Amino acid sequence: MKIEHFDVIILGAGGAGLMCGATANARGRRVLLLDHAEQVGKKILISGGGRCNFTNINADKADRFISNNPHFAKSALSRFRPADFIAMVEDFGIAYHEKILGQLFCDGPARQIIDMLLMHSAPNCEIKTDVCIDNVAHNDGGFQVMAGGNMYAAPSLVIATGGPSIPKMGATGYAYDLARQFGLKVVEPRPALVPLTLGGDDVLFRELSGVSADVVARAGKTEFAEAALLTHKGLSGPAILQISSYWRHGQAVGIDFLPNAAPGWLRAEKRARPRGTIKGLLAQGLSSRLAETLADRLGAGSGDTRNLADMTDRFLEDAETHLANWIFTPNGTEGYAKAEVTAGGISTDGLSQQNMEAKKVPGLFAIGEAVDVTGWLGGYNFQWAWASGHAAGQAV
Repeated sequence: MKIEHFDVIILGAGGAGLMCGATANARGRRVLLLDHAEQVGKKILISGGGRCNFTNINADKADRFISNNPHFAKSALSRFRPADFIAMVEDFGIAYHEKILGQLFCDGPARQIIDMLLMHSAPNCEIKTDVCIDNVAHNDGGFQVMAGGNMYAAPSLVIATGGPSIPKMGATGYAYDLARQFGLKVVEPRPALVPLTLGGDDVLFRELSGVSADVVARAGKTEFAEAALLTHKGLSGPAILQISSYWRHGQAVGIDFLPNAAPGWLRAEKRARPRGTIKGLLAQGLSSRLAETLADRLGAGSGDTRNLADMTDRFLEDAETHLANWIFTPNGTEGYAKAEVTAGGISTDGLSQQNMEAKKVPGLFAIGEAVDVTGWLGGYNFQWAWASGHAAGQAV
């Protein structure tokens, strides 16, 4: 069988793979990108409601990323910063805007980001889509990949096939199988940036499906101040997606429904407006449906006609405490089908933080979501894709 030779073969033409190919192309390397999807960059296309939240101005901060080795991402992130990708975007003429919390979005369609990366990949990158990887082998001469009935060879191989989140787009755990084939360890993958599901007494909140509020969500020592959304299955919204990456089964999630309330606010209201009610006060900052449900669960709702003056300070103090840390105990998540990314993955213990190369398998690299590095919501994971892809692209 005829073997076609390249300098590097990249498995996966998502954000990380495309960036790696573009970077290698700039060095004059002959690159082959292989992807089983019918088109490249499918996650890029759906990101940000089709506008692509392509980075975050704060995404060079390693503490915004989760990994068994919290220091691993620092090197790549420091050598390809958000400003570097923004410069590429501006040079290509892509208009963009900052939404909230440093999140940058295209003004137009996300396709522009893919077009930019493809432009940077020319002329040395050959891209083949809708191709199934049949076999990957390794010997002293490098790597051989059988795909679509053809054989390809290269001294460098890059695993950029991502994780299993959003399987309807074709996402799989293939990266982990390949990593294990070459003796790399895998940190147990799990859905991240994913809605949480509720059961038991918390099911009563399902009647509020579609109601949202600006809250502080907590799991352990981690907390996020953003919007939360009540759904027919449980909890979602940015604050919940963020906290889900830190949450573990059996752990409680605390919600502060009134994060701007000063200590003692209910007792102060009692003295200022003794004829007021807890429901009425809550409705000033929350939806009337949520206010009524919370007040009812506190024992001061629609079935309780007491004014604040009729309530003891101890009762009001307990109500304040409950509202500031309302405990939910999720029974799970909505899984990979609804997860924006995958936490865990190829262990960083076996990779060089400088260039993402496997320490015990020269020429083998792993980048992007396939690796045990997971960013916050809001452009962080794309920045990790760009940074890790760039790091490997400089080395292949």
